[in-house]
Amino acid sequence: MPKSIHKYTNGEVTIVWKPDVCIHSTLCWKGLKEVFNPKLRPWIEPAGSTTEKIIEQISKCPSGALTYYMNNDEMPEQ
Repeated sequence: MPKSIHKYTNGEVTIVWKPDVCIHSTLCWKGLKEVFNPKLRPWIEPAGSTTEKIIEQISKCPSGALTYYMNNDEMPEQ
């Protein structure tokens, strides 16, 4: 089970990030640097791009460190 879970929202979608599971942050940074930039703190800025692009990038996460849910849906089980 992850030690910490961080959530970021742009009002439409909530990004759920488990930093202790994250091992491919370079993939996110190269794929959507307007949202995912590990040099910044916090390194997720959900207002940096469209919801569609955020979901597309999260879907590429190979480690499962990033997930999301739509804010109008019920929150998924953690």
